[in-house]
Amino acid sequence: MHHLDNSRSQRVLWLLEELELPYDIQFYKRDPKTMMAPKSLRAIHPLGKSPVITDTDGNVTLAESGAIIEYLINKYGNGRLAPARNTPEYTRFIYWLHYAEGSAMPPLLLKLIFGMLPKQTPLPFRPFAFLISKGAQTGFINPQVKLHMDYWERSLSESKWFVGSDFSAADIQMSFPLEAAAARAGAMDNRSHVRAFLRCIHDRPAYQRALHRGGAYAYAGEGGTPPS
Repeated sequence: MHHLDNSRSQRVLWLLEELELPYDIQFYKRDPKTMMAPKSLRAIHPLGKSPVITDTDGNVTLAESGAIIEYLINKYGNGRLAPARNTPEYTRFIYWLHYAEGSAMPPLLLKLIFGMLPKQTPLPFRPFAFLISKGAQTGFINPQVKLHMDYWERSLSESKWFVGSDFSAADIQMSFPLEAAAARAGAMDNRSHVRAFLRCIHDRPAYQRALHRGGAYAYAGEGGTPPS
């Protein structure tokens, strides 16, 4: 397991703990100035992103959280953390598994980028960058983020977990967008079901074991702050 600090790879550590699989961790640290992954990750995968998993004999090198989760569930799940195939629940499972990165994360990433834009702009042009950032966030990004956060709240008001009454790997996949939105966009403000979901996942023993193995994780507590 190739693990980058404060990244989506925390979900894979958590899944490995839920499945009680043995694994080793190769740790990587972000560049403190750019917050980008180190170039050493490109030796593992050409895009230099995390998470990436490799098997013990080197036959599998796999990136992308959703693909990794499907691979691990299909190979080692033995019916755990996923509904039975050919059921309505399985259709919802696949939806949330891919929605997390395909729909939920892009507006959150845009919010992060445009929020950083003024500080990354040379000082003489910073006022213009601030106006651009504010306009983009007010006019497009923030309404989109709110649309998704309200969607989560409504979905979780219908069942405890995203796929229904049973915890699944879809909840693991959805954890990062909700944690990121809690830290950056006030996802828990007036959204009691989002707050309850985050509290439930953070209380899971496997989640806590993954934190212990993976080290500091900025989104581990309510509101995106590390737990005490």
